[in-house]
Amino acid sequence: MAGLEQDHGLKKQLKTEILQGFSYERQMSDEEISQIIDEKIFERTDMGVMTLGERLKLQRELFDSFRRLDILQELVDDPAITEIMVNGPEDVFVETGGRIERWERSFESREQLLDLIQQIVGRVNRIVNTSSPIADARLPDGSRVHVVLEPVAINGPILTIRKFPEPMTMERLLRYGSISEEAAEVLKVLTAARYNIFVSGGTGAGTTSFLNALSEFIPTEERVITIEDSAELNLPHIENLVRLETREANAEGEGAIGIGGLIRAALRMRPDRIIVGEVRGKEAFDMLQAMNTGHDGSFSTGHANSVRDMLSRLEVMVSMAADLPLMAIRRQIASAVDIMVHVARMRDKSRKVVAIEEVDRFEDGEIILNPLYTFVETGTDEKVEGELKKTGELKHWEKLRFSGYQL
Repeated sequence: MAGLEQDHGLKKQLKTEILQGFSYERQMSDEEISQIIDEKIFERTDMGVMTLGERLKLQRELFDSFRRLDILQELVDDPAITEIMVNGPEDVFVETGGRIERWERSFESREQLLDLIQQIVGRVNRIVNTSSPIADARLPDGSRVHVVLEPVAINGPILTIRKFPEPMTMERLLRYGSISEEAAEVLKVLTAARYNIFVSGGTGAGTTSFLNALSEFIPTEERVITIEDSAELNLPHIENLVRLETREANAEGEGAIGIGGLIRAALRMRPDRIIVGEVRGKEAFDMLQAMNTGHDGSFSTGHANSVRDMLSRLEVMVSMAADLPLMAIRRQIASAVDIMVHVARMRDKSRKVVAIEEVDRFEDGEIILNPLYTFVETGTDEKVEGELKKTGELKHWEKLRFSGYQL
């Protein structure tokens, strides 16, 4: 059997024979596919004597190649792995506990990897090919998928999977030491009182995870609309929930629907709140308009190195959509966003809330911030320890008084 496992040609022949037994007139069940695989394995006489364990392993690998994620399925099933990085068919890396290591297995061929990529993007009605070599998708469990093909990717098809094994909650963030109980309670009240909150952070800092945790504080009776490139947010406690996802252009370059278009559509759906998974470009203008037109309590995220850098990025993104003076853009941002939360990935790979700041006012051409909480580090070089210390008091109480909530 050891020789069989190394004989990629034989396994490819098996897959071809199994495909011939498929019915394309209807959707075949998993049980039917498993039965065909078992029959083809039993029919092959050139495999020698196989033990039960060897037969089950081969059956599982073949089934995974048709209905699941081929050799990557065991990585997706491992709860300790948070990211899977495929740099061409021969190089697979995984992240576990913040550490990246090479995986001992690899794909048998470039075609095997391409088949898996097309299977993933096809499930969510996305298209990726040499003409459109970049695509975002998601797995059934909500994991985020990003694909880059040749000619953009020089070293072969690139597949990156960021796993979300279970929705992040504020309780888990408290347990991990990512936020203090006092700060979490303040954010709970501000969320219920319908303050507009923007979460910023670097790539991999956990902005989407924190947004998901923050969303659990939304009252259950509200109508919420989420807008994302790839649907990741999970709000099981909201009954009146609408989830919208962007759509890429078809093969003719038509039919694309971006975040900006979805925000405009959401405004006609009578939302209590709008949650935008991430803003990267001119859709920031539509997000600010939504926040400024009576949709208080809306959330969004963006990538930046600090709260101040995020405000600067928002200025650039809004200027991409509208030819407005810088002072007008800053005034719009100051009017729309109430609270800025910044999360960071620390040097020991932990993720922490490092700043919570109130957008105080627009004055003398600048956006004035009021720091409410700041992370003060007290740990060693190896391990980051510290405290999210209170540094100021909330200045704008209007929404609290109007909603009846108190800090």
